[in-house]
Amino acid sequence: MEFIEKAKDKLVSGGGIFTFLRSSISSQISSWIDMGTSFVFFAWVFFALDDFWRSMLSVAVGAVCGGVVNCCINYRFTFHATGQPVKSVAVKYAMVWIGSLLLNMYGTTLFGNLLSRWHFLLDMGFTPDGIFATSRLTISLIVSLAWNFVLQRNFVYRPSAFDSYAIRFIDFFSPHRG
Repeated sequence: MEFIEKAKDKLVSGGGIFTFLRSSISSQISSWIDMGTSFVFFAWVFFALDDFWRSMLSVAVGAVCGGVVNCCINYRFTFHATGQPVKSVAVKYAMVWIGSLLLNMYGTTLFGNLLSRWHFLLDMGFTPDGIFATSRLTISLIVSLAWNFVLQRNFVYRPSAFDSYAIRFIDFFSPHRG
């Protein structure tokens, strides 16, 4: 039983590989929300749009939902950043998230367009929904590892010289109390 308690403590508060494991858990939770929302909007909400806009808007809606969940989980659980000013984390997260959104939107759409030109996939029975799912999952995995984790670990949830600018940016748009 002591081994299980130590392992649990390492997972919850350890650094290094344990930070990556916590990030993976957070990413999975937010990805399921992101993906599920994207698929629902692609299949049932934006079905009347052409494939380009159907794909772009579905990815955008899913990314917003998943991004909010991911930021909240990462702030407290993954990176233990509760000592960081929320304003600076919010601005830095938004910057990384917008980059992620653009990479996911354009990457999914471009990769989906590429896959839809491969006639052997259509001959195998791939539908537009299957091509979207394949491109969405592939691009999401690449962006998650190569962009989101690296920037969140090294920029978003750590103190930086940028923090004071981020806080001033938020304060500029906040109502002043006097």
